[in-house]
Amino acid sequence: MIRYALACEHDHPFEAWFASSEDYDGQAGRGLVECPFCGSRQVRKQIMAPAVAGTRKAGTASPAEAHAAMIAAMGRVRAHVEQNFDYVGDRFAREARRMHEGEAESRAIYGEATRSEVKALAEDGVPVAPLPPAAAPRPKESLN
Repeated sequence: MIRYALACEHDHPFEAWFASSEDYDGQAGRGLVECPFCGSRQVRKQIMAPAVAGTRKAGTASPAEAHAAMIAAMGRVRAHVEQNFDYVGDRFAREARRMHEGEAESRAIYGEATRSEVKALAEDGVPVAPLPPAAAPRPKESLN
């Protein structure tokens, strides 16, 4: 897996993971890499320092603090989607496909879909992503 720092044409910074650099190139070339802030598919890689293992520096977050920050960020993402996207319930797969095929006006939506529906959408190049859960439980034994 490789993590890229990316930015869209409007300079919204974000990160994404890919199986390989070829995987990123293929997805970006097909217009599948999308800015999570504005939906732009005009995305470019940013300069990024390589991750180097080493000793923990003073002031870095503990695993528990990092987990709490991640949960808070996931909550902000979910709240943004719920406030700004149209909820389409179990019609998500149909609506996403209709928009992708130009049969419906493109808009930001969220809802429910089965694994097989999500897989079929992804295989057909329809951009989909999971929505973070409303609240994620903290695994006690792994972060103490």
